[in-house]
Amino acid sequence: MKKIALIPARYASTRLPAKLVQDLGGKSVIQRTYLSTVATGVFDEVWVVTDHKLIQAQIEELGGKVFFSQKNHHSGSDRIAEALNSLDVEIVVNVQGDEPFQDEISLKKLASVFENELVQVASLKTRISEEESQNPNFVKVVTDNSGDALYFSRSSIPYNRDKVRSLQYWKHIGVYGYRKDVLLAFTKMKKGALEEIEMLEQLRLLEAGIKIRMVETDHQSVAIDTEEDLARARVILRLNA
Repeated sequence: MKKIALIPARYASTRLPAKLVQDLGGKSVIQRTYLSTVATGVFDEVWVVTDHKLIQAQIEELGGKVFFSQKNHHSGSDRIAEALNSLDVEIVVNVQGDEPFQDEISLKKLASVFENELVQVASLKTRISEEESQNPNFVKVVTDNSGDALYFSRSSIPYNRDKVRSLQYWKHIGVYGYRKDVLLAFTKMKKGALEEIEMLEQLRLLEAGIKIRMVETDHQSVAIDTEEDLARARVILRLNA
């Protein structure tokens, strides 16, 4: 199976303006994301999908492949679907552009589940504490016995009504793998009621009856949304230099 990574890279951002082109140890955030994704060795090709010439120039400076969006998009999934129409591929992984430290083990595990022809979509989850499960900024997931997602929520799930035993809580990490035809179909679906309520686009798939296979990882991703996140990423980079 030919596997590619597509990295949606929108220039505009709310909490940290132009965050993807901010300096992170001599390279920009999007350059770090691109390079760490390539370095995993998981993918046959890695593309950055962007709406801005500066991001395009930064990736091409590294010899990377860039698809320049011709349309405005509401989500990263819509952005990469536009690029996917022109690419010959079976499995595509949506790597978040603001997560500069991609993990080889996690991405290999994610890609490998597609060896099972029944898997249409896959994503990552990691263990969190009960206290962390109360944070609405952390998306939680519960799964069935096959490892497929039953539900995603900003609320703490499952609810331990009688406190009869300790529970394991799982945080969803927003890296997705898709079969090409499923991603293209997904971006044409109308938003469902649950997606509108929780503001979680993956619920659109569950409402449509499409299963999402969840893959466990110990890797704690670093997403850059604020100045504080960027400062933390700079420290991590220095410590791992």
